[in-house]
Amino acid sequence: MTDKLDIYINETTQSDIDEILTIEAIAYGKHHWSRDSFVSEINNKIAKYYSVKIPTGELIAYIGFWNIVEEAHITTLAVNDNFKRKHIAEALIAKMLEDCYNNYIKYITLEVRASNTPAIKLYQKYGFKSLGVRKGYYQDNNEDALIMWTENIFGDKYKKLYLENVKKIDEYLIIK
Repeated sequence: MTDKLDIYINETTQSDIDEILTIEAIAYGKHHWSRDSFVSEINNKIAKYYSVKIPTGELIAYIGFWNIVEEAHITTLAVNDNFKRKHIAEALIAKMLEDCYNNYIKYITLEVRASNTPAIKLYQKYGFKSLGVRKGYYQDNNEDALIMWTENIFGDKYKKLYLENVKKIDEYLIIK
């Protein structure tokens, strides 16, 4: 096994936006979110954003989601290309799930590009299932989005899945 990577997961602040925009532009191309969009989201009372930094202080990933009654909706998730395939996105999903458990949020939903196989596999690992399609959802190429949902995360089956996945994350990351 390789050395574990130290990371810090904290709530995103406005001072993080410049680094987020750098990752966002690479991850999502010319149709990425603007500075104003992120400022608005960070100040949105139903939104929650977490960022991942390494010990040098560099921001390497982020996740955003809305909490609406008993449902969370993932709005964005991206990882710096140099840190992909290192379980960073998983750590962010686990952090979001922890937040959902603490706030009695039962279900999680998201849209993902139909062609984004690595993301789809990651979401499936966390119990998301595709329950529909949004035709032509993405503006840049009119690509369809899969609509994915979890079952009730408070169910025994889902809790077991969550705990198994979190345990595996600990094999790769030291989360502070």
